[in-house]
Amino acid sequence: MSEDRPVGIVLVSHSAQVAESVAELAKGLAGGAAGIPVAPAGGTEGGGLGTSAELISAAAASVDRGAGVAVLTDLGSAVLTVKALLAEGDELPEGTRLVDAPFVEGAVAAVVTAAAGADLDAVEAAAAEAYSYRKV
Repeated sequence: MSEDRPVGIVLVSHSAQVAESVAELAKGLAGGAAGIPVAPAGGTEGGGLGTSAELISAAAASVDRGAGVAVLTDLGSAVLTVKALLAEGDELPEGTRLVDAPFVEGAVAAVVTAAAGADLDAVEAAAAEAYSYRKV
């Protein structure tokens, strides 16, 4: 990664507040991750619970710096919405990936790894590895 081409990260939740809070947490735990573009895409356009293809597309466009975009989701229909956008081919920036990872732990790992200058493959791997974090 060059300084001006970090991996972008989109956090898709059924709740705008959850997506915003996880983005804030991940950036805070990554020392602010000032140069890492992270965008929440939560809820619907009207502020309700759910997912919005339009909000996800806009978030992905806002974080795209040309190094790829990692999209993490919380629940089933968020996954389906992102998969549908990816299948359409032109709704998300080139190099956008749906990352199979736990939402909170994966988001933190993705942002920390992106802040270290890693590429999209490494960001995806770090987020996915969060499945193995043990709490006991």
